[in-house]
Formats: sequence, structure tokens, C-alpha cells
Amino acid sequence: METNQLPTLKELVGEEVEVFNNDAFNLLLNQSPPANWVAKHPFAKDVHYLTIQRVEILLTRIFQQWRVEVISYSQLFNSVSCHVRLHYINPITKQWQYHDGLGAVGVQTDKGETASNLNAIKQDAVMKALPAAKSFAIKDAAGHLGKLFGRDLNRKDIVEFKPQYNTQWNK
Repeated sequence: METNQLPTLKELVGEEVEVFNNDAFNLLLNQSPPANWVAKHPFAKDVHYLTIQRVEILLTRIFQQWRVEVISYSQLFNSVSCHVRLHYINPITKQWQYHDGLGAVGVQTDKGETASNLNAIKQDAVMKALPAAKSFAIKDAAGHLGKLFGRDLNRKDIVEFKPQYNTQWNK
């Protein structure tokens, strides 16, 4: 009678070195961003964020090669919305990967007017709102990479990342 043997941890997760490298990389991505990089939102109370400049420099320093693909943009009620795909080369696997992100910004109108009054929309409203929506979408996509990119800045309940593997394989 044949007995079924469960696979070992090493067989399940692949190459030992790559697993440890992925774990160390995930630990890096799940560190808190430096406090001096975190900005307070100028209008919303108790809302914090990383500027697009900080996110872009982190992407460049960590991934070296990355690019943004605009999937779509549209009008959404009185806002402009943007859907992007953030492509990056995983430095461990050397494979291209991606995360999607969404962003939206309200269009500016004359004082006391609403965006439903098309005549009240400022002439340069879309010119300002669409790039801002794209920046928010990039930051949203980057947030999926980990805490370092601002993922947990405005969350009340946070689960800390703990590395899954140590230097000794359980056999």
C-alpha cells in the first residue's frame, strides 16, 4: 500500500535563496516610511499621505525600471477619474509585475457653483484635475507594494508584517 507523503516546505516554496530574498524584500516594502516623508493633508483632518515625488523616487531606487500605463480616464460625477497600471521589474525574480491603481479629483468651479453647471467649470479645470487624478492613481497602485509606499498611513487597524522564513529550514 502506497502512502501519500506531504511535500516539504522547500518543495512548496521553491529555491531556498529566492524564498529568503523574497521574504527580506517583503520586509523592506513593509517598513514605515520615514516620518519626514509623511505629509498632512491640507484640507482633510487627520489624513496623511506621501507626495508623488516621494513615491516616484522610491520606485526608482527600489525597482530601477518601472513605468505607468494609463488604462482609462473619464468623468465621474463632478470629478475626473483615472485608472493606471504600475509596471515594475521585481528585483528578486527579474520579472515584470504590475499593480492597478485608481484616482479621482473634483473639477474646479466658480465660487459658489457646482460642476453640474457646465458654464461654472473653470477653463483649466480638466487640465489640472486629470494629471492630479493620475498621480493619485499611481500612489494608489504603489500602495499595494507595501507600507513603505504609504499603504497603512490612514488605517486604524494595522497588521504588522512578520517574515515567514528564518535561516534554518524545517525538515
